[in-house]
Amino acid sequence: METITPDPEKLIELVNERMPFGKYQGWRLKDLPEPYLVWFNQQGFPKGRLGRQLQSLYEIKLNGLETLLDGLATKLSDQN
Repeated sequence: METITPDPEKLIELVNERMPFGKYQGWRLKDLPEPYLVWFNQQGFPKGRLGRQLQSLYEIKLNGLETLLDGLATKLSDQN
């Protein structure tokens, strides 16, 4: 059985990224409500990086793994 390890840099980017459009424009992706992510899952995620991030976040929330994101929002600013 292969162990999958999340990429910490990708998770940091995910929690610091903001929604660029729609009802939740300006919200951090990690703060998007789960029903919104479920809607994207049903309708189709956007293409590109944003779509991959939203799909990852959907899987994280669906599987109750939000603790992976705890404390990461500040790490990006700490690195600069």
